Amino acid sequence: MSAICLYHGSGRVVSSPSLSQARPHNDYGRGFYTTRELDLAGEWACQRGRDGFVNTYAFWTDGLAVLDLLDGTHSTLEWIALLLKNRHYDLRLPTAALAREQLVERFCPDLSGVDCVVGYRADDSYFSYVRSFVENALPLSALEEALFLGELGEQTVLVSGKAFGQLTFEGYETVPAECYYPRFVDRDNKARAGFHELLKRQRSSLSDLFVLDILREEMTPDDPRLQRHVSR
Repeated sequence: MSAICLYHGSGRVVSSPSLSQARPHNDYGRGFYTTRELDLAGEWACQRGRDGFVNTYAFWTDGLAVLDLLDGTHSTLEWIALLLKNRHYDLRLPTAALAREQLVERFCPDLSGVDCVVGYRADDSYFSYVRSFVENALPLSALEEALFLGELGEQTVLVSGKAFGQLTFEGYETVPAECYYPRFVDRDNKARAGFHELLKRQRSSLSDLFVLDILREEMTPDDPRLQRHVSR
């Protein structure tokens, strides 16, 4: 299999990424976060309003165990459960802590034995939707709609030493904040504005599923009521 091209946007050149240096509280836990989208990497590199670097890598997936959350077989709740397990955040309601615990226990994919995870990225604006769902303020259908109001962006995350061993640094380029920072801000603003518009026109019905419904009825990932899959 030929190598795929991956990009990592950063405030520095990262020629020798390692799992030991990775922070644990990102979307999918400890790992090296990359994307196949050059422009998205540029936004990540300049998200603090300063010029940054897009690092380029060749990545061979031969023999790797890849969890592709976008292959059409995984539910929205599986993706959400991974975020809830790994991200640091405050919850305003006592019941929300229980909801988080139960969602992670029931729906979080097992990453043991996985070398690489492919899935959407949840910027802070999108993660606020997830928090509203966990606090029982937003039904699942509205959450799913909100998550795709903007362009989440697809990321490829290396989570094992074996995966890092199949990554080769190819070089880097400097990217200007004057170009990429406005794009980052625009993406975030569109997501927030779209969410507020969704809330204004949201009309609850008896068929809506809120997180407490899912927990009380002890739904599992194979429940047909939850089978809207995350996909490309």
